[in-house]
Amino acid sequence: MAKKMTNKKPLSGNTRSKALNATKKMQKPNLQVVTINGKKVRISARELRTIDKQTA
Repeated sequence: MAKKMTNKKPLSGNTRSKALNATKKMQKPNLQVVTINGKKVRISARELRTIDKQTA
């Protein structure tokens, strides 16, 4: 199992219809499983881009 390296959590809020009905929704972070230094970790896609940019 991959270790979670990021502190990102799901965002929660309401979806509003035109009649102003509110239903709960969640936005989950875009977590990817990648291998760094021989270990599998779960990091967000944005953090992965930052790591790729620093190593290049």
